[in-house]
Amino acid sequence: MSSFAPKIVKGSTAVARRRRHLRVRKRVTGTTLRPRLVVTRSARHLVVQVVDDTVGKTLASASTMEGDIRGLSGDKTARARRVGELVANRAKQAGVSAVVFDRGGNKYHGRVAALAEGAREGGLEF
Repeated sequence: MSSFAPKIVKGSTAVARRRRHLRVRKRVTGTTLRPRLVVTRSARHLVVQVVDDTVGKTLASASTMEGDIRGLSGDKTARARRVGELVANRAKQAGVSAVVFDRGGNKYHGRVAALAEGAREGGLEF
């Protein structure tokens, strides 16, 4: 291998994600009127919570680990859209109609974008 080859830093993707997360969290906070829609993504699953940061309380949540979503056929993107619709319905039942979207350092692409579209279709404003 040449000494002029670019160095590949292990974990550089994780470092970039962490930087994005800090940049997003600096600007995004949830209030009582507009709680924060928090997205946590792993390789297999998505967890979504609607959080009121003023009192530190979760108002609604949904996940791909729930039984009715686990049984769905289709890819992870289709399941993410269904989770978005589900969290929107639960948030509306809790009296929330508008949220602030916190993508958690993830790029707005793929499953995260599908989740956001599903939540919008479910009636959440953001």
